[in-house]
Amino acid sequence: MARPRKPLLSRERIVETASALVDAEGLEAVSTRRLAAELGVSGPSLYNHFRNKDEILEAVADAVSAQVDLSMFDEADGRDWSVALHDWAVSYRAALTAHPNIVPVLARGPGRRPAGLRVADAVFGAMVRAGWPAAQATYIGALMRYFITGSALGSFARGFVDDATAYDPADYPHLGQAHLLADRQEKIDEGAFETGLRALLDGLAVQYETGVRGKWAAQNS
Repeated sequence: MARPRKPLLSRERIVETASALVDAEGLEAVSTRRLAAELGVSGPSLYNHFRNKDEILEAVADAVSAQVDLSMFDEADGRDWSVALHDWAVSYRAALTAHPNIVPVLARGPGRRPAGLRVADAVFGAMVRAGWPAAQATYIGALMRYFITGSALGSFARGFVDDATAYDPADYPHLGQAHLLADRQEKIDEGAFETGLRALLDGLAVQYETGVRGKWAAQNS
């Protein structure tokens, strides 16, 4: 009986294995030696697909970007620009919070990553179509990335310990319930994200009405 063949090595297999390592153990766990061992191949065979560890991590980051929903930015979708931004931000954060260890790589920006560039292109294009000047559309894309990636880099609620004695009211008179935050992490972090996102979008809406629409009114008067 013939021996079963090993699955062919591919970029997809490498990225999937590297992504699982990053999720489980962090960025430091990824090395070409470790990946080769996990994949059951020789180390040099990885170089047929990636030049080095950094390229592998870039590919892992791009695979996460590819999980972000961009359908709300399709011209035929019909959502208002602010609603589209909101829905996209929620999808983007969900992808990042599912893979928090890769966020520092994503936070560097899309570089040459195809999925990351599609995200940037979709946001910018939708804002320009909505009437935002190109410069403002660029600022919006940047501030949204700052806000979303920043929210995924850490948890506010997890920053407090589950120990009431750590928050002596004599020293911290307003932190009497702080030891309860860790148990409510998901609710607090999601609530904080939604609160900040709404405030950000409300501020942009004011700029849009006074700036973009104001210019339209002046031009048509």
